[in-house]
Amino acid sequence: MSKTEMKDFHEVPSFETHEYQPKRTDYCVCAFVINENGKLHKQLELTRPFLGVADMVVADGGSTDGSTDRAVLESLGVNTLLVKTGPGKLGAQMRMAFAWALARGYQGVICIDGNNKDGPDAIPSFIEKLKAGYDHVQGSRFIPGGISENLPFSRWAGLKLLHAPLVSIASRFPYTDTTNGFRGYSRELLEDSQVAVFRDVFVGYELHYYLAIRAARLGYKICEVPVARRYPSHGPVPTKISPIRGNLRVLKCLFAACMGAYNPQ
Repeated sequence: MSKTEMKDFHEVPSFETHEYQPKRTDYCVCAFVINENGKLHKQLELTRPFLGVADMVVADGGSTDGSTDRAVLESLGVNTLLVKTGPGKLGAQMRMAFAWALARGYQGVICIDGNNKDGPDAIPSFIEKLKAGYDHVQGSRFIPGGISENLPFSRWAGLKLLHAPLVSIASRFPYTDTTNGFRGYSRELLEDSQVAVFRDVFVGYELHYYLAIRAARLGYKICEVPVARRYPSHGPVPTKISPIRGNLRVLKCLFAACMGAYNPQ
């Protein structure tokens, strides 16, 4: 571990650490998963060409489908597997991954979904921006060079008519793709006490929205980079958000983040 130890962080869920390789780079890519089965393995296979520029980390919420089998993950070049054993969902997984990454000495963390929707070929662009001094790097399908395939109309409408406008107004930054979880964060941003990432209030999607807004309001350097996000052309939409209760919960988190409800007191 670096000089920053796990004990320096408060309100991080309990988790197991399985380090298969030593730290090799200054940046890590954290894939957030829970029971993604073959989709995770396809994603990791596509990520292999970029293992020289970033360490690959799987941040697991407690999968039971065998997708995080050590032999398979090692064969796909995964550096470390983190397994959350404490309470919480995505926000707790993110706090787990951020605390571990900072303690290990990484200078930045790139977040990516582990369900094979995101194009890993954008990883070098995130690292380039983080090295250039940007603190919050948002992946976007809707800027030049970005690709969006088979995005359900209901999701497009919710993003374009509600989500992106509200986050842009609250942050005072013109975001174009605020529901996209493909993002990069600098070490400075994650360690800032005025951001205070390590709080139990971040359980689900709150942390994604909060960081986009808080980083901008505090004057951190922000940019968007083009990414590809591809939904399957048929079959169910790959998501953990249920149609009614899940979307209502997302809206509640969105409005709260825009109103500053998660700002540290």
